[in-house]
Amino acid sequence: MTTDALRLVVFDCDGTLVDSQHAITHCMDHAFAAHGLATPGLDHTRTIIGLSLPEAIATLALHVGHNVVLEDHRIEAITNSYKSAFFELRQTPDFHEPLYPGVVDVMDHLDRRGWLAGVATGKARRGLDAVLARNNLEKRFVTLQTCDNHPSKPHPSMLDAAMMETGVDARFGAMVGDTSFDMAMGRAAGMLSIGVSWGYHDVETLTAAGAHAVIDHFDQLPAMLDELWDENRYVA
Repeated sequence: MTTDALRLVVFDCDGTLVDSQHAITHCMDHAFAAHGLATPGLDHTRTIIGLSLPEAIATLALHVGHNVVLEDHRIEAITNSYKSAFFELRQTPDFHEPLYPGVVDVMDHLDRRGWLAGVATGKARRGLDAVLARNNLEKRFVTLQTCDNHPSKPHPSMLDAAMMETGVDARFGAMVGDTSFDMAMGRAAGMLSIGVSWGYHDVETLTAAGAHAVIDHFDQLPAMLDELWDENRYVA
């Protein structure tokens, strides 16, 4: 690989950088109950984390409880209830969305090597900004892509925008995430797709969705990126 090639690593947020499953489940259950629907619970909610909120709600309503096909106005109402619940939860003194072990060390490593880093998430920008501020990560990323301006994963729009903003070719880009949506999005954008086993979809699901590799610990990421980028497809 040429030494002057820009390289971009784009991270998912929920389930990859931070463990937010309990907060998301709490707010999703609250929103569904407020509109007279069966609450999804943790096991079902984990499967849709990563999708944009309206699509996640529509998917849960269709598969949980009584197979409800929601009209757009009901999806919007439940979405608003979820956002309100999350805003209120975020104000409580014991609110906690912990970083996964190794995040900061790996970000330091990427920065020292001159790699660009970004985020592509199903969160709204307000939610992402809150996560980054709470964990002192605001200055770690050169591109932030959220559901506010893009179709839901696995559509590649967020990654296409990240590459356009940074000037990085897809051959030198990687998507790192914990769900099948992330892996499919990375593939659709022509980037490497690297799964993480500590998130919300299991390794088999990640592999079936097109993961080039799956790592078990954050500190394995730099070596895995080097290994995959050294393959012929990623040589400039």
